[in-house]
Amino acid sequence: MCHDRKPMDNNQLFLNNAQITEFNEKGFLVVDFGIDDRLLEAIRYKVFPYYPDEFKNQPTIPARVQDVWQKVDEVRQLAVNRDILQALEQLYGRRPLPFQTLNFPVGTAQLPHSDTIHFNSIPGGYMAGVWVALEDMDENNGSPIYYPGSHRLPELNMQDLGLGNGYEYYKEYEQCIQRLIVERSLKEEYAIIRKGEALIWHANLLHGGAPRKDPSRSRHSQVTHYFFADCRYYTPMLSSEGNLSYRDPVWIPESADEVPQVLRKLSPGLVRRVLRKLGLVAGM
Repeated sequence: MCHDRKPMDNNQLFLNNAQITEFNEKGFLVVDFGIDDRLLEAIRYKVFPYYPDEFKNQPTIPARVQDVWQKVDEVRQLAVNRDILQALEQLYGRRPLPFQTLNFPVGTAQLPHSDTIHFNSIPGGYMAGVWVALEDMDENNGSPIYYPGSHRLPELNMQDLGLGNGYEYYKEYEQCIQRLIVERSLKEEYAIIRKGEALIWHANLLHGGAPRKDPSRSRHSQVTHYFFADCRYYTPMLSSEGNLSYRDPVWIPESADEVPQVLRKLSPGLVRRVLRKLGLVAGM
């Protein structure tokens, strides 16, 4: 498997040993990468037109837009921020490959979950999320919540929980996770972080969105999901033992000049994925 991204310069390591230890112990790390405020503001305002009309008509309801890096270059720039990529390579020992962005205008109030139900890799564990605050976060505007140390729990797929495959069972999955939190006496923490700071989390960390105490407040943010080089990738939610639903990720390019070429490849890739799900082509 070939990836064209440049290797990390070991003379420009971003994280120190204490930060790496904290990430390994807690499953998350808050880092200030010194992201230019002008970039954050550009993302906030240029993404807004792409949010659903339902949200614009009723701005208190949760909303998101996926992969708008294809249309707003500032979103792409944040996803491939060199310091973030270097930090991820330090934490995982492999080159990070951004494959998905999500932008949010308000808090999600999403129930806790592990990203390993959505994304995983062979070998396992090579997926991470980075959540960047585009404005200050606190408990009133629905900050992210997480459960420190929960990344050390066993990865649970749908079969482990006695559920069927597919997103139609996702509500049942959330209920199982709620019971797990109670059974394990897990304690949540709130991501009270400032504009421009980033929350890096391990794929198996249980996390979600806190309820908004002040529904009138926004909570602009961007999440980028990363796989890592030299793995195979699949969707556990759609997989069963011996029948993995492999993914063919579209990597977010480091250069704006590469975007048109990537987008030209995107439509054929979607066709292949549809045919594969229909059993008309082999996986991977």
